[in-house]
Amino acid sequence: MARRRGSVWTGCGTVFLKEFADHLGSGRMRVLEWLVLLTGIGAIFTAIQDLKTTTSQDPFLFLRLFTNAHDPLPSFMAVLGFLIPLVAIGLGFDAVNGEFNRRTMSRILAQPVYRDALLLGKFLAGLATLAVALVTLWLLIIGLGLLTLGVPPTGEEVLRGVAFLVISLAYGGLWLAVAMLCSVIFRAAATSALVALGIWLLMSVLWPLLTRFLTQAIFPTTPLSLLVGPSYEQIVFQQTLARLSPNTLFGESLLGVLHPSTRALGPVFMDQLQGAMLGNPLPLGQSLLLVWPQVTSLVAGVIVLFVAAYVVFQRQEVRA
Repeated sequence: MARRRGSVWTGCGTVFLKEFADHLGSGRMRVLEWLVLLTGIGAIFTAIQDLKTTTSQDPFLFLRLFTNAHDPLPSFMAVLGFLIPLVAIGLGFDAVNGEFNRRTMSRILAQPVYRDALLLGKFLAGLATLAVALVTLWLLIIGLGLLTLGVPPTGEEVLRGVAFLVISLAYGGLWLAVAMLCSVIFRAAATSALVALGIWLLMSVLWPLLTRFLTQAIFPTTPLSLLVGPSYEQIVFQQTLARLSPNTLFGESLLGVLHPSTRALGPVFMDQLQGAMLGNPLPLGQSLLLVWPQVTSLVAGVIVLFVAAYVVFQRQEVRA
């Protein structure tokens, strides 16, 4: 067996810079960026109009730019939950099979670039592109808030905004890993995109319906449950199933970070509210501890999916 020369990073930087430049200059990325930008600005302007009619004594006024919804548009947080997967899938659905279809894979691997460095460089380039888009959008929101509301964000609001960026990037990284896994498995780019979009639709639209159906199948409705409501076991089981979806993990994470008054993301017992004032915001550290399991699950999902793509890619045959 031939001994490998160089480290895992050999060639990774070159692949990263080349893919990063291609992403930022591609027409596909410009269309996706304009889609996110226009939808996000629409949601922010409706939130600003709503905030102008309410009190300005809210200590977290800037955070409400992300969470306020006003008909007909949802909140900016909900818009990102819908659009980030589309951007991530658009960046990664042809990352690997595109090289096979262009017959350039054998030429790339003939250079001092190993397969793991190629895959890692492409993934990091897509993640960096997502980061640039999210940071730019976040700064735009802060600027619009300063111009229209006339008050600067507090230090805690800025830190919570940074936490929002990290969570959004982990969420986008998970869907980017899904797209790259599909790109490794399927040689046709159209098939890869359709499968990735199908998984996204399953997790975002169908999975909430399936969780309720499975909960009712395992815990049938009884006359007592119709009177007093679902039992604790039903609530916990349905919530556990719902958290298998990245969309649920993303929504709960942003709820804990952008709504400082959130004290729990599951069933709450009366003894847990002793000494607590309703509506009193939690410190930033407590909010981060509250969402730590959700964020960890998103990061773990990214790692598992990337490792799966790596294993499949290592076993594929590359022909000239």
